[in-house]
Amino acid sequence: MDYIWIAIAFIFGFFVRQIGLPPLVGYLAAGFGLNAFGVEADSTIDTLSEIGILLLLFTVGLKINFNSLLKTEVWAGATGHMGAIILLTTIDCGILAWLGFTYFEALDWSAAMLIGFAVSFSSTVCAVKMLEERGELRSSHGQVAIGILIIQDIAAVLFVVLTADTSPSWWALLLFALPLTKPILKRLVDRCGHGEILTLAGFFLAFSAGELFALVGLKPYLGALVVGMLLSNHAKASELANTLLGFKDIFLIGFFLSIGFTAVPTMDMLTAALIMAIALPIKAAMFFFWLTRLKLRARSAFLASMSLANYSEFGLIVCAFSASAGLLAKEWLVIIALAVAISFIFSSILNARAHDFYSRYANSIKRFERDGLAHPDAHRIGDTNVLVIGMGRVGTGAYESLDADADRQVCGIELDKVRTAKHIQEGRNVITADAADPEFWADARLDNIELIMLAMPSYLDILATVKQLHAAGFAGKIAGIAKYEDQRQQLLEAGVDEAFNLYAEAGTGFAEQSMHLLK
Repeated sequence: MDYIWIAIAFIFGFFVRQIGLPPLVGYLAAGFGLNAFGVEADSTIDTLSEIGILLLLFTVGLKINFNSLLKTEVWAGATGHMGAIILLTTIDCGILAWLGFTYFEALDWSAAMLIGFAVSFSSTVCAVKMLEERGELRSSHGQVAIGILIIQDIAAVLFVVLTADTSPSWWALLLFALPLTKPILKRLVDRCGHGEILTLAGFFLAFSAGELFALVGLKPYLGALVVGMLLSNHAKASELANTLLGFKDIFLIGFFLSIGFTAVPTMDMLTAALIMAIALPIKAAMFFFWLTRLKLRARSAFLASMSLANYSEFGLIVCAFSASAGLLAKEWLVIIALAVAISFIFSSILNARAHDFYSRYANSIKRFERDGLAHPDAHRIGDTNVLVIGMGRVGTGAYESLDADADRQVCGIELDKVRTAKHIQEGRNVITADAADPEFWADARLDNIELIMLAMPSYLDILATVKQLHAAGFAGKIAGIAKYEDQRQQLLEAGVDEAFNLYAEAGTGFAEQSMHLLK
C-alpha cells in the first residue's frame, strides 16, 4: 500500500512539473484519484501529514520576527479582512439559499457565519511553500503574508479551544514562561554542531513542543510554531531551517494526499465547492485593497494577496469541530475540503505568474497605492560602482573581497531587515530592498554602477532581477550564482554575463588558494 501512494504521488507530481505547474497540484490530484479508485488512506499518510505540518510551522517560527506581528498591516490586515469575509459570505449564503441552491438552503445564519469564518483563513502550508520556493519568506510581502497567516491560525486555535468538549488545562498558563527557556534552547542548538545532530535537534524540538502543548490541551502545531519563534533570532536559525527543508517537503506530501482522502464527493457537493472557489479572486482583491489602505506598497500588497488567495486546512478543522458540535451539517466538511483543494490549484497557478502579472499591469495596480510611499534607500546606491545583491554567506564573502580594493565603492542589498542591521553594525554599506521590485530600480540611479553581482539563494529570483535590470536600462555587467549546471545555463541565456556554479567554483577557488603549498 505504501508503494502505491508513493508511486502515484511521484507520477502525478512529475507530470505536472513537466507542464510548468507546482508539484503540489499533482499531489492533490493523486489524493483524489486514489480515493476515487477505492484506495483507503492508511496511518502512514496521516503520520506523514502530522510530521510535515509540525516541521512546517517550526521552520516558519524560525524565520518570523515577532515584532512583525505587531505591525498595523499585519494584525489589522488579518482581522479587518476576516470580518469582511464573514459578513460577505453570510450574505452570499443567504442569497444562494433564497435561489434554492443545494446545501445552502438548509443553512441558518449562524451556520452561514461559521462557513464565512472557515473560508476567511488562508493556507499556511500552501502559502509558505510557494513563498519558500521563490525565496521570498524574508521579503516584505512574505513577512506580511506570514504574519497574517499566524494571526489567522491563532484565531482558529481560539475557536477550537472554545468549541472543544475539553478545555485547556490550567497547566497551560505555565506556557507563558516558555520565553525563559530561550537561553537553554539556544545553548542546546549551539552544542549540536552542524551535522545530523542539528537536524535531529530540529525534529526533537518541534515534536517536544507539540507534545507539550497537546499535554495541556492545545494544538501541537501551535507549540511547534512558538518554539520556532523563540529561536528565530539565533545565529543558527537559518541553518536549522535549511537542514529540515528536504524532510519537511517530503512529509508534506502526506498532507496534500490526505486532502483527497477526506471523502468521495457528489456532483452537488462539487457544485457548491466551485461556487465557493469562484470567490477566490474576490478574496485576493479584498486583501489587496485593504493592505493598500493600510499604507503597504502596491507591489507588496499585490504579492502578499496572491500568496493568500486560497482556503485553509484550518477551515477544515473549523468545519470538523462545528460538525461534531452539531452546528454545521457534515456534508459541509466535504464541500470545504473540495474548495480547499481547488483553491490550492488556483493559488499555485496564480503565484507561479504573480511577478510577471505585476510587471505587465504595474501602472494600473499602483493606482491603488497611497501617496508618499517612495523607496527611501534607492538613492543611496548612486555613489557606488559595484552592487552585491543578497548578503548571505556568498554575498558577504564577495562584498569583503571587493571592498578590500580602495578604488571600488561597494554597496550590498539585502531583503531581510534584521540581516541588514547586522551588516551595518559590522561596518558594511548595506541597504534593505527587494531586487525583484521594478519600482526600486526605477527610483535608483544606475549610471555609475559597473557591475551587479546577484548572490540570492534562488536562481528564479536572479532571473526576475535580471529581467528588471534590463527593463530599467542597466548597461553594466551582471554576474550571478547557481547551484546546478542547468540553472547556470538558464542564467546565461537570460543575459547574465558571468554565471558561477557554486559547487564547481568552490572547488576551483579551493585549489587556487592552496597552490602555494606545492613545492
